Amino acid sequence: MRTRIGGFGRVAVAILLLGALAGCGASGAGGHVLSQDLSEPLNGATAAKVDIHCGPGHLTVDRLAGGEQLLASGTLQYLENQPLPTRTVDASGGQASLTLKGSGSASSGFRWPWQACAGGAFEWQVHLNPKVQYDITAHSDGGNVRLDLGGMAVTRLAADTGGGNIDVTLPGNAANLSVMAKTGGGNVTVEVASGTTGNNTIDASSGAGNVAVRVPGDIAVRVRASSGAGKVIVDPRFNKMDASTYQSPDYDSAANKIEITLHSGAGNVSVNSR
Repeated sequence: MRTRIGGFGRVAVAILLLGALAGCGASGAGGHVLSQDLSEPLNGATAAKVDIHCGPGHLTVDRLAGGEQLLASGTLQYLENQPLPTRTVDASGGQASLTLKGSGSASSGFRWPWQACAGGAFEWQVHLNPKVQYDITAHSDGGNVRLDLGGMAVTRLAADTGGGNIDVTLPGNAANLSVMAKTGGGNVTVEVASGTTGNNTIDASSGAGNVAVRVPGDIAVRVRASSGAGKVIVDPRFNKMDASTYQSPDYDSAANKIEITLHSGAGNVSVNSR
């Protein structure tokens, strides 16, 4: 059975959308922004699992630059009328686990427009030790997520946000890397660094924004790309296999390769070589 929305229904939808925009304008009105310093000792860790859930703010993750004997450092902002961010650390036998969670953090999934656009009230900056091998989960309820992992060792990355943009720069000389980047409505950009080896996977998607991946020109790639309303743009060096699949001529036999899956509900999706 098909349901039609009459004139009154359309007016009601318009009012809801205007309310959503008003909610966006009012976001961040929960008080002054305060800061908490992050400084976690290394304690001999050589590998670590890091879970970061920053709540509705923006998140930046990059490398420690000063050679400090730390697992992680940085600044975690929060609103004065909210509880302080929490942290949990476990370490044993060279393995560490670090969880950072902001007030109001929620799991990813469907979000109403006024929830998705509520990001940006504050910022988290987290710096990780480049001598440690990381498994990273990075989540924002609606802010932008930026991961500059150059010079680091990463085996897995899962990044998502309710409605902000995601920008990822992957580490050079990565091997067998698994990457997921997902946003409810913003743009997603993933930059694959040179020297990537082994079997690697990238899954990037947006509910409405553009999704773009850039890869080195000397690595074999298979692309599965789709968009509900936008364009699919794939580097001509890849052969078109079917309506949504493209791949390098030597993909099946290549020792070093990337399996890329891209989707957007309304924006463009693209894969380009550099």
